[in-house]
Amino acid sequence: MKTKVWSVDKNVDNLQSYPQITESAGLLKADQVVAFPTETVYGLGANAKSDEAVKKVFEAKGRPSDNPLIVHIASEGQLEDIVEDIPEQARRLMAEFWPGPLTLILRRKPGKLSNFVTAGLDTVAVRMPDHQVALGIIRASDLPIAAPSANTSGKPSPTSAKHVEDDLLGRIAGIVDGGTTGVGVESTVLDCTVEVPIILRPGGVTLEQLKAVIGAVQQDVALKNQDTAPKAPGMKYTHYAPKAPLYLVKGQPAFLQRLVDEKRRDGLKVGIITALEHEAEYIADYVVVPGSLAQLHTVAAGLYDALRQFDELDVDIIFSESFPESGIGAAVMNRLEKAAGHQIIDEKHV
Repeated sequence: MKTKVWSVDKNVDNLQSYPQITESAGLLKADQVVAFPTETVYGLGANAKSDEAVKKVFEAKGRPSDNPLIVHIASEGQLEDIVEDIPEQARRLMAEFWPGPLTLILRRKPGKLSNFVTAGLDTVAVRMPDHQVALGIIRASDLPIAAPSANTSGKPSPTSAKHVEDDLLGRIAGIVDGGTTGVGVESTVLDCTVEVPIILRPGGVTLEQLKAVIGAVQQDVALKNQDTAPKAPGMKYTHYAPKAPLYLVKGQPAFLQRLVDEKRRDGLKVGIITALEHEAEYIADYVVVPGSLAQLHTVAAGLYDALRQFDELDVDIIFSESFPESGIGAAVMNRLEKAAGHQIIDEKHV
């Protein structure tokens, strides 16, 4: 398949009628699959009402079919068309965080969406992206768009069009290049079908922000307990992993450096993921810095690019520092734990 690539400036006027936008929206209406930028990561979009279109998403990604997809919308009218009811808590969150990196799980209306989108569940995950290109495409298509991250399943999510091309060129109909994304990690997924909403995936909207709007918020115990079945089927697979084995290290820089030295003495090529503040403390084959401890949002924005860099550097093993789990740091650590396959080396237990 030939993949068409368009370049779009998200700041242009009248974006919805921009030729690149209308052409990509036309492909979506024809049940083709198109990648486009959001404020979190690039999404792999398809008509959420079409079985044929949604199947193409799973095929392109190599994604398990019991992994539900997030539906992206551009208006509350589109939401009313696909969900049964909207709890008051959800409405308050929408008013505060939409458009934005917050996905709400709500009761779906029967017959409105492809069953492949929801993996047979009676709920649907929905969000309104805070990105003019994404909104322009959704409006021009006049469709709810199912859009997981635009990468091969299991690999680090894409934060640039180049990342999408590396994984999916020749496998999808189009890629809309709108530059690098901003948040860098996916949206927070919040189940609003229960009395006390539950975070199923930490992301761009933090626990603290959610509590400030609606009060009590739970966190899915499966986020920390790997023996507990997750509430969302898509949460049970390893994601975000580079080619080389990754180990998440909890301890001082000197401890991490000892681990690096041992592997280098064995003849292995070693990479390190570290914060800007600790960069000078390490000697390794490659040291990659996604961002600063003083500004954790920069770590989130640079994390997936850092993981992908190691694939190009062809390292044998990667060690990553741990990061504070406050605010968006919870999302950063969630992604690193999954990228490492929960392989954690704790200095206290060695």
